[in-house]
Amino acid sequence: MFIEPTPHHSQHRGWIEIICGSMFSGKTEELIRRLNRAKIARQQVEIFKPSLDKRYHDQDIVSHNENSIRSTPVQSAEEILLFAGNCDVVGIDEAQFFDTALIDVCNKLANGGKRVIVAGLDMDFQGVPFGSMPQLVAMAEYVTKVHAICMVCGEVAQYSYRKAASKDKILLGETDSYEARCRRCYNLDDKTD
Repeated sequence: MFIEPTPHHSQHRGWIEIICGSMFSGKTEELIRRLNRAKIARQQVEIFKPSLDKRYHDQDIVSHNENSIRSTPVQSAEEILLFAGNCDVVGIDEAQFFDTALIDVCNKLANGGKRVIVAGLDMDFQGVPFGSMPQLVAMAEYVTKVHAICMVCGEVAQYSYRKAASKDKILLGETDSYEARCRRCYNLDDKTD
């Protein structure tokens, strides 16, 4: 169980929290939950997502359960530094879609005393580490791996199985293009063709 850290007294100490897992595992839901709790605690919160993610809404971050929170879409990770300002908490969704500058951006924010909460896929549809997520996981003070339910057998799932024929690294989609699978069911189909 994840226990949310709190800054000691009035002295702000920054850190990085990672929420990772497969599609349909509840990453965005957990991100929204943590950000709402920070707002309840009267902390200043800024939230970002890559501008290419318009699946549910152009601006808001929206979970598969249709919970949402206001966010600022950005073209690059470095734009986050321009908009983060004097906030206490920075939320970043769909981190795997950002450029590699996200690693430095998260470090700068945390070194500047901000709580940085990052959510993203840890593996792509081929089952390999995705984008900057491996480096962020290695550098983070707190890592939460969430799991989905396998759509084939009902076991715990950690893979995003692509049902669509596309071999593109990035293919935005939902249940029409992806389903969560456990290791055994994911490997039923050879993904290296």
